[in-house]
Amino acid sequence: MLHINDLSFHIEGRTLFDGAACAIPAGHKVGFVGRNGTGKSTLFRIILGEANPDTGGISVPSAWRIGAVAQEAPGGETSLIDHVLEADRERASLMADAEIETDPIRIAEIHTRLADIGAHAAPARAATILAGLGFSEQVQQQPCSSLSGGWRMRVALAAALFSEPEVLLLDEPTNYLDLEGTIWLQNFLKSYRFTVIVISHDRDLLNTSVASILHLDQLKLTLYQGNYDTFDRQRREQQALQLKLKKKQDDQRRHMQAFVDRFRYKASKARQAQSRLKALSRLQPVAAMAENQVAPFVFPAPQKALNPPIVRFEETEVGYGDGPPVLGGLNLRLDPDDRIGLLGANGNGKSTFAKLLSGRLSPSGGVMRHHKRLDVGYFAQHQLDELNPQESPYDHIRALMDEATEAQRRAKLGALGFGVHLADTKAGKLSGGEKARLLFALSSFEGPHVLILDEPTNHLDVDSREALIHAINDYEGAVILISHDRHLLETCVDRLWLVNDGTIKPFEGDLDDYTKLILEKARAARKAAAVAFKAEQAAGAEVSEVESGASKVESGSSEIDSGLTPQERRRLAAEARAKIQPFKKKIQTLESKVQKLNEKIALIDVRLGDATLYEKSPEKAQDLMRERGAAAKDLEAIEMDWMMAVEELERFEANLQAGAV
Repeated sequence: MLHINDLSFHIEGRTLFDGAACAIPAGHKVGFVGRNGTGKSTLFRIILGEANPDTGGISVPSAWRIGAVAQEAPGGETSLIDHVLEADRERASLMADAEIETDPIRIAEIHTRLADIGAHAAPARAATILAGLGFSEQVQQQPCSSLSGGWRMRVALAAALFSEPEVLLLDEPTNYLDLEGTIWLQNFLKSYRFTVIVISHDRDLLNTSVASILHLDQLKLTLYQGNYDTFDRQRREQQALQLKLKKKQDDQRRHMQAFVDRFRYKASKARQAQSRLKALSRLQPVAAMAENQVAPFVFPAPQKALNPPIVRFEETEVGYGDGPPVLGGLNLRLDPDDRIGLLGANGNGKSTFAKLLSGRLSPSGGVMRHHKRLDVGYFAQHQLDELNPQESPYDHIRALMDEATEAQRRAKLGALGFGVHLADTKAGKLSGGEKARLLFALSSFEGPHVLILDEPTNHLDVDSREALIHAINDYEGAVILISHDRHLLETCVDRLWLVNDGTIKPFEGDLDDYTKLILEKARAARKAAAVAFKAEQAAGAEVSEVESGASKVESGSSEIDSGLTPQERRRLAAEARAKIQPFKKKIQTLESKVQKLNEKIALIDVRLGDATLYEKSPEKAQDLMRERGAAAKDLEAIEMDWMMAVEELERFEANLQAGAV
């Protein structure tokens, strides 16, 4: 169990924690939430030992390892797969020792320990994690230095997941992922067998992958049982009750104070007045729960409506420079009221399409037809870095409102969520969420007909994301949305386009269908990684056997067939069947185990699908989550053993036919 005991912490004159405490049982999956800037990442630093609290502390069992995503993106010439494998320091150390150790006893100890920690399956497991996060088998062999910063952070995430610490700390892990990677991560965290604490504003992840919510509010920590929706409901109920109690107490105070003011100087009532005065001093005020309101986002309506379709693509192609087209064969139309979500893994061309639609790229083939007066607003995360760090929000708005008065400009800024202080703060000093708010305002200032939002939520907390959802739904123009936030997609779009295989086509299905497709691909990638590893392992181990078998085939295959009586051939066939039987029996046993585990997981999923379980019996829900995680891990191991057994049978049969056995 991880204990946070009477924790207090101050930094630069600010108090982040004051007597904060909570206990997180082993194996719990916890979502850590709170407004931006309240100290969530600081608590992670304290747990990791990178910062020291003023009072109190963190306690975990001495044998537990605490892991987190490295703050610096990996670089150098080490391949992706090797970098991830190196994250398991014990395995890496044992493998290095095995290369140089000469003592037979120590060699036996090393190999026993390697077997205990499943070292033989580590490359396949590492490849599976990398594949789930979007790295192909070919890319996994490339050096880390060949990747951009965002993709390197995915490698750092893969290394943290692979190392399997007893406490895994994840700080906004989906910020570097696309929807496909986010779906895979959600599924991975469900079956993770140890404790996970994840800072996230992704509502879907907090609803599907955790069973407890740790809330940081007013310098304190409170652990709620259930997913984010359950926490949100409980929180609102507490607020309503708190406000009701406060109103009742305020009424009581006014009544008592009125009695004291009226009778404190009358001899006949002095004793009663003094008694009420003492009661007033003892009456502890019920504090109103601070609910910091989020300023709304505002997307102005298009100034003049256009007739549909506002954009039409006919066999359109687009690329960069003289290179081959990134996208081709586009046959699509966009109408004024469309709400479209773009699906597809990063690197498939979603951002390229956004640049084409916004006019930042021109078609290299085919036709793109649109109204001459079409105005497109474009928001992309990389634009946050393009804001002039020396200019304030007022400076940015002044450039767009050149003829307006200062009062009009500041009124506009206030409506956009920039009060007196923030309006004059240099962009370089703004938080990520504040920069995003400014960029939203600049992108939509003229009332565009189409609003393209490319990963708009990375720097927004949960409440700000809800405010963004309301703004998108109130906006009267067309929307193209690229996001890993499933909740945002489900609440804002009514059509899905899939960017895949160098083109874009409507996706016939909803996000549940797409999730199933992604998980099926991840399962296939996991099996492919296991097969590839086993084949490589077998190739290295069987070289001498294959060479020996080949020589026997060359020198003696004719002798095997010549000079045998029918009785001898039947005897040899019976002996061959007898030799093969143990392999087949092993395969049948493993297949039976796979079937039973699949049935067990399906039953657990049915029970976990009961929304009332988390409220009525949260401990039972936790037990089921742990049981499912253990079953999923067992299933993965047995599937790998099954594939190895099948390959062993195939090799044995091949050698048998060649006369090698």
